[in-house]
Amino acid sequence: MNSLQSYHDSNKDRFVQELFELLKIPSVSADSAYSKEVFKAADFVADSLKTAGCDTVEICQTKRFPIVYGEKMIDSKLPTILVYGHYDVQPADPIELWDSPAFEPIIKKTELHPEGAIFARGACDDKGQMYMHVKALEFMTSTDQLPCNVKFMIEGEEEVGSENLAEFVKNNASKLKNDVILISDTGMIAKDTPSITTGLRGLSYVEVEVTGPNRDLHSGIYGGAVANPINILAKMIASLHDENNHITIPGFYDKVENLSDEERSEMAKAPFSLEAYKKSLEINAVYGEKGYTTNERNSIRPTLDVNGIWGGYTGEGAKTVIASKAYAKISMRLVPNQDCEEITQLFKSHFESIAPKGVSVKVTPHHGGQGYVTPIDTIGYKAAAMAYKNTFGTAPIPQRGGGSIPIVALFEKELKSKTILMGFGLDSDAIHSPNEHFGLFNYFKGIETIPLFYKYFTELQS
Repeated sequence: MNSLQSYHDSNKDRFVQELFELLKIPSVSADSAYSKEVFKAADFVADSLKTAGCDTVEICQTKRFPIVYGEKMIDSKLPTILVYGHYDVQPADPIELWDSPAFEPIIKKTELHPEGAIFARGACDDKGQMYMHVKALEFMTSTDQLPCNVKFMIEGEEEVGSENLAEFVKNNASKLKNDVILISDTGMIAKDTPSITTGLRGLSYVEVEVTGPNRDLHSGIYGGAVANPINILAKMIASLHDENNHITIPGFYDKVENLSDEERSEMAKAPFSLEAYKKSLEINAVYGEKGYTTNERNSIRPTLDVNGIWGGYTGEGAKTVIASKAYAKISMRLVPNQDCEEITQLFKSHFESIAPKGVSVKVTPHHGGQGYVTPIDTIGYKAAAMAYKNTFGTAPIPQRGGGSIPIVALFEKELKSKTILMGFGLDSDAIHSPNEHFGLFNYFKGIETIPLFYKYFTELQS
């Protein structure tokens, strides 16, 4: 594209400063204390889309947080690309583990990012990656090089399960009509090895509650005589995996897609250093389901993990008590063909069945979503591959991701269009963790690469 590099080079500092302003807004959707900040972030995104060249921008209210919709329609005969992203972020906790304040973005050089990386909550997931698309649109409109129509749908509830997005999509199918959906909320293999995510795992998220006696008890007087809900919960959770780290819920694997040896062999061609992986996490060994590699365990196999567990006394000092209740939050990452609602029910039935006498169990489903696989022979995939090869100098590797974006399957069902996942983050970016960051190299590469996707998609579609 004409002048793409020169425009990019002359605006780098501004691109960073604008992203900083967005990152300063603590738009934590999971915590009601930050509700005003979430709405503030929506306003920021709307203003940014207007400045970037959208002719129509709407802040669409939902039952909770708004969806920002924008569009630039130049010719109804041309293809239309729908960009999806989110402006809400995960909580910053545990705050004490951040090296710098979570909502005070700062650029720091690291071994992996000698050119610098932006450290802040949401830097990579998903404010930084979403904002690449805004700046890409700005370049195309300001230089009169937008080759097709574009629509934006940026939500504020992704981190809490996109509770109101499904209704919005169903009620606005005509407004959202498109030829392809483009999302940057995933990652790539390495800075010199681009990849396109061709599959996502589904999700089932539940909370469990184990209740024993009707009140907290003195552990000396009652210890050993009544069931301790915390002890019981720990045993129940431990029983959910066998000695091979295989999940023990009956029926859990019935619909799991088993990839062929050929497909697994192709996956294994992606560059990966197990030693570097362990070093980055400061662990001396990996752990997981027997018979699968690390990259297979975190992408093509289902998992069950405890995300939080609590009960009893956790304050300073000692309090000898048997708690009345114990709790845990558990997530299951699912592979294609596993239905999230069916898995949730299988978990509920099994977990209730293994509870011993003396306690009662309550399982509360939270949110979930289906897995997704996109073929590599579509025009969208080919356009993305061409764009990456142009800016990185090497063809991207198709790769299945371990994360979940539940609304991708919804988009295909309701809008009848495929999704292309052009991620620019890295596994080491610490998303959802303290010290989340996004490399300047990756941020700028995204802004450079996205306009080329528009160009090649339009050419291949014609």
